[in-house]
Amino acid sequence: MAKKMKVRTLAEMKDKYIGKVGNKERDEYEYELRMDVLGKMIKAARQERNLTQEELGKLVGVQKAQISKLESSTNSATIDTVLRVFKALKADINFNVKIEDSFVRLA
Repeated sequence: MAKKMKVRTLAEMKDKYIGKVGNKERDEYEYELRMDVLGKMIKAARQERNLTQEELGKLVGVQKAQISKLESSTNSATIDTVLRVFKALKADINFNVKIEDSFVRLA
């Protein structure tokens, strides 16, 4: 008789191997993941507008290297730079901030 495999959700796997929500390692993992997604969004929006990294950099007022860093990892970017990039791309960006049990939306 074949042995049944236990099925786990992604959240259960993260809890087991990275740590529970609120734990330092888990928070760092989730932050890195969000920054990676943000970088990929910037790259996709730039490519959709048929801009090179250099062209986008000129629109934003930064070097091509800064755009490259943003696309590969937005960890070192300031919110101001990220907002300027999305404005140059004519893309809307919204932030949701959760304070205890209520959300504050920043657009």
